[in-house]
Amino acid sequence: MSILSRITWAALLPVVLAGTWWFASAGSQSFYFPPLSSILSTFATVWLSPRLLHDVLPSLVRLFTGYLVAAIIAVAIGCPLGLSPRGRAYAEPVLEFLRAVPPPVLVPVLMLFAGIGTTMKVLVIISGCIWPILLNTVEGVRGLDGELDNITRSYRFGRLARLTHFILPGASPQIFAGLRQSLSIGIILMVISEMFAASNGIGFTIVQFQRGFAIPEMWSGIILLSLIGFVLSLVLGRVERNVLKWYFGLRTAQKGNS
Repeated sequence: MSILSRITWAALLPVVLAGTWWFASAGSQSFYFPPLSSILSTFATVWLSPRLLHDVLPSLVRLFTGYLVAAIIAVAIGCPLGLSPRGRAYAEPVLEFLRAVPPPVLVPVLMLFAGIGTTMKVLVIISGCIWPILLNTVEGVRGLDGELDNITRSYRFGRLARLTHFILPGASPQIFAGLRQSLSIGIILMVISEMFAASNGIGFTIVQFQRGFAIPEMWSGIILLSLIGFVLSLVLGRVERNVLKWYFGLRTAQKGNS
């Protein structure tokens, strides 16, 4: 299938849903569910303005910071745990306990220690994003080919060489699976942390619109969040395709031989 065909099929469902929403809401007299045309007419006015720098950019910076820090910590912890059965046995009860704590519940606690600034919001994002990446990293490292592991040891690969040439590449498909899961979690927690206590950000602005009964503007913020999630998912998918060329090539070859 060509790139143009894939783009067409990927865009088909969103276009159908948007068209359905447009025509279904065209004659709406509801204050809380205005026509899509009214929402879109406010979109550019609200978000393509100084609000882009004051609210959207800070939210994205918090999201990227928390997401990247969570990825680094998760991979750094997950690789040793994946290689060590004893380490997993000791760490698993603690990890399962911490994973069971819903990240939004931590917002009041983190506010006590970190205040209501950017640090608190980044910590909230980290607290939720870290778990899918960590667990997928552990499983990816555990599933490495034992024969290849023996070969690296036979050729006396150093720790850094084993990590960069064997462990991380072999576990990278699972790691990227965790990164995909964490991206949506990070966006959700970004919004939640800004709704609790903030002076700017997308979540803060949406709540202000809701409290001021600016309903079309509130809906435009929700659409903006959807667009951000969609674009970031596409970017991550492109990065995954480039990093895992060998993996997708191997899968294609296996399908061709089957």
